[in-house]
Amino acid sequence: MNKKLDFINLKYRPKGKDLICLFKIDPAKGLSVKEAANTVALESSVGTWTSVKKIDYYEKLKAKVFSLGGHLVKIAYPQELFEYDNIPNILSSIAGNIMGMKAVNSIRLEDISFPKSILRKYKGPQYGIKGIRKMMKVKGRPLVGTIIKPKLGLNVRHHAESAYESWIGGCDIVKDDENLSSQKFNNFEKRIAKTLDMADKAEKETGEKKGYLANVTAETNKMIQRAQAVQDLGGKYIMVDVITSGWAAVQTLREVGFKMAIHAHRAMHAAFDRNPDHGISMMVMADFARLAGMDQLHIGTGIGKLEGDINVIKEIEQEIENSKVKETKIRLEQNWRNIKSTLAVSSGGLHPGHVPFLMKNLGNDLVIQMGGGIHGHPDGTRAGAKASRQAVNAVLNHQSLGEYSKLRKELRRALVYWKYFRK
Repeated sequence: MNKKLDFINLKYRPKGKDLICLFKIDPAKGLSVKEAANTVALESSVGTWTSVKKIDYYEKLKAKVFSLGGHLVKIAYPQELFEYDNIPNILSSIAGNIMGMKAVNSIRLEDISFPKSILRKYKGPQYGIKGIRKMMKVKGRPLVGTIIKPKLGLNVRHHAESAYESWIGGCDIVKDDENLSSQKFNNFEKRIAKTLDMADKAEKETGEKKGYLANVTAETNKMIQRAQAVQDLGGKYIMVDVITSGWAAVQTLREVGFKMAIHAHRAMHAAFDRNPDHGISMMVMADFARLAGMDQLHIGTGIGKLEGDINVIKEIEQEIENSKVKETKIRLEQNWRNIKSTLAVSSGGLHPGHVPFLMKNLGNDLVIQMGGGIHGHPDGTRAGAKASRQAVNAVLNHQSLGEYSKLRKELRRALVYWKYFRK
């Protein structure tokens, strides 16, 4: 390891042209946080493990450790270190080899703040929250969504019928499960044609806009073909598994310029962010999802079946929905400038009884997605969707679910079946 602390400069004040990273670092035995941070800055910018001949502009490109606070370390990277419009390139530097260095027992990239020069190279979300609301004609309340369940095994007809029942009951959007692509039992082309027909039927019968989030996740060229097929059939949305597809593929999907909103599912995120001391935080993945142009993104629930702290989830929601965010212990300041907002999505083990908690903590600019919490209703999918909309309406009308459910059997049955949730 380089024993010199050439990359430490605690007097440095970041410039508007710097990309800033917040790391949590646990140094290896025998090293201080400062020494480990120096090695991180070295490896993630212009340094190497031994002495090499330096050229004149080397010093200008060095990353600088400018803040040490316990195990939290801030590093400023000159923008010239990166190819601005290349997310894989950026991640290869700030979350690449450093994750496996012997100089650290663990290292976690907690947040990133992009300079204006990098932001300018990305389209960002096409619709943003305002655009989604305008497209779906939904004002002042969360969108209510569902995921077709069971997640795998339904044929095309049963899949489309389940979607129809969900829409008729009150769902705004219906999403393919992240595991469903084009298996033998459910062909993609046949599924989107039948399900979009059902969406049109539901719109005519309810007078509401209905969105079908078709999962186009595949090899990049095939993914583009599938997205085109959805657009040709008049679809409003597509969905993609952003982590498993990879950021390069996600960038390509947005850059094609489809007229549909892109819904981002985060399957595999926990492989990076579940360890609180090592990896890449969900905050960082949310940053890149917004940058790459995702209109909606799963951020967690704070309840339900998936792990997640509601206070952290609140900060992630602010990160993707606000035009400017303030610095906190786990988040850097960011001015998103002309990059539109990404609508937060809560999903995973939810039922109508969870709605007040979600709206209290995450507000109305939210998609509340319930899979089993709709399809598992004792009276069926349509009743489950009705119960979900009723739960949202109860909160909007400042009534408890118990009070509101007295005259609404679907909600009442849901609360009894899943036990009334209070938190």
